[in-house]
Amino acid sequence: MEYRLLGGSGFSVPALSFGTGTFGGNHPFFSKWGSSDVEDARRLVDICLEAGANLFDTADVYSNGQSEEILGEAIKGRRDQVLISTKATFRMSDDPNDVGHSRFHLIRSCEGSLRRLGTDYIDIYTMHGFDAQTDVEETLRALDTLVQSGKVRYLACSNFSGWHLMKSLAVSEKYGWARYMAHQAHYSLLRREYEWELMPLALDQRVGTLVWGPLSQGRLSGKYRRNEPMPANTRVSLGAGEGPDIPDDWFYGVMDVLDAISAETGKTVAQVALNWLLQRPTVSSVIIGARHEAQLHENLGAVGWNLTAEQVARLDAVSETDTIYPYWHQRGFTERNPLPTKLYK
Repeated sequence: MEYRLLGGSGFSVPALSFGTGTFGGNHPFFSKWGSSDVEDARRLVDICLEAGANLFDTADVYSNGQSEEILGEAIKGRRDQVLISTKATFRMSDDPNDVGHSRFHLIRSCEGSLRRLGTDYIDIYTMHGFDAQTDVEETLRALDTLVQSGKVRYLACSNFSGWHLMKSLAVSEKYGWARYMAHQAHYSLLRREYEWELMPLALDQRVGTLVWGPLSQGRLSGKYRRNEPMPANTRVSLGAGEGPDIPDDWFYGVMDVLDAISAETGKTVAQVALNWLLQRPTVSSVIIGARHEAQLHENLGAVGWNLTAEQVARLDAVSETDTIYPYWHQRGFTERNPLPTKLYK
């Protein structure tokens, strides 16, 4: 397994990490992701550790805390062998204060996650979304308190806009508080908006990218084929896909190139799609998920080899989409404002 630095920190994380949203399943939405119990989870953790993928990503909201509880059981007795990332932001109960990034909620949420995980520290603590109702200063001061107390090692954010992240970084610098070292962001061959503003920001500010949704909720797994019925019992068919609809013609055009490169490399479609991500600027780790062992073994096969520059260029070209303003205007001035994927390769 390759290990990479988390943004501008000296902390190394595996290029592939494991997302545990499939653990639990006692929730109307997250049950569509998966329902691994403790025994299943323990075996998946074993496979990851054997491969060197020792970072496990969860969230308090995943199955109302059940994902954290199951992960805690699965790693019991080997906490020193694993890295844990968990998140807080979203509502867990009807309590008016059980949501967002207030000092009250963050401290209580962190303590709840520690209890469910059965540990006394979290390696990466992530804000799951942006809270526009709480002053950024209050949020970051509370997070700095958690870092100084030893309950949290590093901070990250997720699903932020560019100005959300940049303002947060500026506030942390102003007061000397712990800063966001990573941005957990949605990024795949089918969702490349991250490159427009967030990737240039990450490059400039040395913020690592933790990629979620790298196979676009299974669309890039190789299960979806032109003129064939949608596979049953998948996240997309069950209504658990994220983001706007993806046009069929464009999607299957991407799949055609993935299929061709899969044949050239002898790798699966999913492995090709994941390897493309691993060659993008700022990417510290790609979070893979799996409902069963075979799927996990396949996804772990995305490392240890690389697509050629020509193959990457073909995937870049076929997955390119129209940009919105001001990005299309900025792309007209590439002499001084080159695309980050061109400048930093």
